[in-house]
Amino acid sequence: MSIPLVRNPGEGTVFKYYDSVQEQVVSSSETQGAVSVVRVTMRQADALPLHTHSREDESWVVLSGRVRFWVGSASLDECEIHDAEAGAYVFGPRFVPHAYRPLSKTADLLVINNPGAVEGYFRSIGPADTRHDLDHADLMVQYGLTVLAGPPPA
Repeated sequence: MSIPLVRNPGEGTVFKYYDSVQEQVVSSSETQGAVSVVRVTMRQADALPLHTHSREDESWVVLSGRVRFWVGSASLDECEIHDAEAGAYVFGPRFVPHAYRPLSKTADLLVINNPGAVEGYFRSIGPADTRHDLDHADLMVQYGLTVLAGPPPA
């Protein structure tokens, strides 16, 4: 059974994903698989490739900074572009292509996945000096992730 939870910044478990530090605010195991939430500080160089999720919806809350989102197409050039500032909420339904990167030097985000099983992917990658998303294609398939294109341009 899930239990009520209040977790302030810095009270979650910290782990490395590539060369960024992420804080697990709430884990899938704490919510009986319902949700996973991480807090991350992204730099412009941390932009994710254009991708889809087949098993979960994803949401973001921009805590600080500005973040540009590309959504809705298998090509970055054909995606809708939306800028989100501090306080914004963004929803990305499963199967909808998306990518994002900070417009500001850094941006703090809450990344929310429903259900929460995809957190296993992020923890499995672990630390690395630079992103190598396509090196993990087999692992991506296990978690229902599909890369459609590289990350958005700076």
